[in-house]
Amino acid sequence: MNAKDSWSGSYDRNGFKDIKTINTIDSPNSNISTSQWTVGDSNQYRDSNELSMKASDNQEENPVSVFDAAAYLLKCLSHSVSTMKLHKLLYYCQAWSMVWDGKPLFKDKIEAWANGPVVRTLFNFHRGMYEISYFKLTIGDERNLSANQKETVDSVLKFYGDMSATALINQTHFEQPWRNARRGLLPDEVGDSEISLESMQNYYSSLSK
Repeated sequence: MNAKDSWSGSYDRNGFKDIKTINTIDSPNSNISTSQWTVGDSNQYRDSNELSMKASDNQEENPVSVFDAAAYLLKCLSHSVSTMKLHKLLYYCQAWSMVWDGKPLFKDKIEAWANGPVVRTLFNFHRGMYEISYFKLTIGDERNLSANQKETVDSVLKFYGDMSATALINQTHFEQPWRNARRGLLPDEVGDSEISLESMQNYYSSLSK
């Protein structure tokens, strides 16, 4: 059984289910009010035929660099976004890649900073920039992504792409992977603990249970 099939008992990997806001709470690790989400029944974000393609090909895939993933994401958006939002979208791409494919989209680690998940290698590139676009990202090649990896980014953008940077921060502040990595830290305290791939896979695959 491959990694992708191993999740089929608990999560329908053939469809990105609708996540609906059900109430607002205050995260104990954040001074920002956040929304609690649950999984609904719609199956509208990932095409089932596309997701079930090339099981053998998926086994040949290797994680790309975060710059490759960011290049494809920014090219899809076709406009500038805040660097803060870019990091959160990449985080969700990584998390759902772990659920859908059992492997990371990119090789770079994600850290739990006060303002949510951040990929330090990408941050070091754009340090001092508030916004970034495909043309400002002078490193990375979107052509390195496989068709399946592009589908992951496409699906994440369809669901999360219209959310503001603040909304994405709020969401990650509610969810366990970031909160667990920040355990013991004050809301605004500097921290660089890694958000593990295992914690992403375990948490996001559990949303359908």
